[in-house]
Amino acid sequence: MSTDHHAMRVNYRHLGQYVGKNVRVWGKLLRFEGNDTAIVEASDGGNITVQWAPGTATTMTDTFVEVIGTVKDHQTIKLMACVNMGSKVDLKLANDTVELMHDPRFYQSMFAPLP
Repeated sequence: MSTDHHAMRVNYRHLGQYVGKNVRVWGKLLRFEGNDTAIVEASDGGNITVQWAPGTATTMTDTFVEVIGTVKDHQTIKLMACVNMGSKVDLKLANDTVELMHDPRFYQSMFAPLP
């Protein structure tokens, strides 16, 4: 099974470990900057810059979103897709989930490469 399209869930703290890789980030849409950038508060409180191709429209419309994209640097994601999640999301619970996914006690059993 290919992992080319695997997108690990991360928060701001883990973002820098995935430069060049696809990730998923739960967060709160704070604001748009221009026509091709948004600032999203990740589940752990860090601000992430989300960029998309100039001239394309974003699908971010809800207060809470899941951003799927490629990490450009420790605080920037190039948007591939967005899942609108409404106006009521428990970001603390989302962050606890992300942290458990990155905990060495669980990571290998949950995300070990398939044979």
